Amino acid sequence: MAAAEEASRPFAGLSDVSISEDIPVEGDISVPVGSSRRDEEFSTLDEPVKETILRDLRAVGNKFIHVLYPKRSSALLRDWDLWGPLLLCVTLALLLQGGAADNDDQGGPQFAEVFVIVWFGSIIITLNSKLLGGTISFFQSLCVLGYCIMPLTVAMIVCRLVLLGSSGTVSFAVRLIVVTASFGWSTFASTAFLADSQPPNRKALVVYPVFLFYFVIGWMVLTFSPSQ
Repeated sequence: MAAAEEASRPFAGLSDVSISEDIPVEGDISVPVGSSRRDEEFSTLDEPVKETILRDLRAVGNKFIHVLYPKRSSALLRDWDLWGPLLLCVTLALLLQGGAADNDDQGGPQFAEVFVIVWFGSIIITLNSKLLGGTISFFQSLCVLGYCIMPLTVAMIVCRLVLLGSSGTVSFAVRLIVVTASFGWSTFASTAFLADSQPPNRKALVVYPVFLFYFVIGWMVLTFSPSQ
């Protein structure tokens, strides 16, 4: 008890100390507003629907440009979305309808079959990439693979225009060149975006399924023939 009293003696007079209200307080007290401004800037709750749609369309268009000029960029991985892949898949499925194989019941690609091939193939490649140690997320991989279908979708449009003129040997040669170039472009673009996310010693195991995926889609485009 004596030791406790001795320890408390230096602070015994502090209870009687008071601060006068006449003493001016100097200095500025400011509340940082940068974070609230950033929240207001990125908030889309009060944004008009038209602005939201236009902003999303611009983002999709920028990703299409990245596919046309593929380079080692993280744009598709950072701001991923599935609107572009969905649009390309629907367009490709619609263009593949009305073929001769559909009318003859020879197993031509139906709308649902194209959807299954595109999305199921993308999921398999994504799972393969993750199992091999890939660092990108599931939806990022789906975004890249879906957007890189664009060259083959453009090739399908060109092939249908070529088939409107004739369906002979020259027509087949032109379609073969267009589809081969589009297939190579799709494979190159997708691997350019996915290369840095894979282990260096396993890149070949990741590229091989991508090669098969776009080859199957390219074969569907090349073998399409309009109904008579």
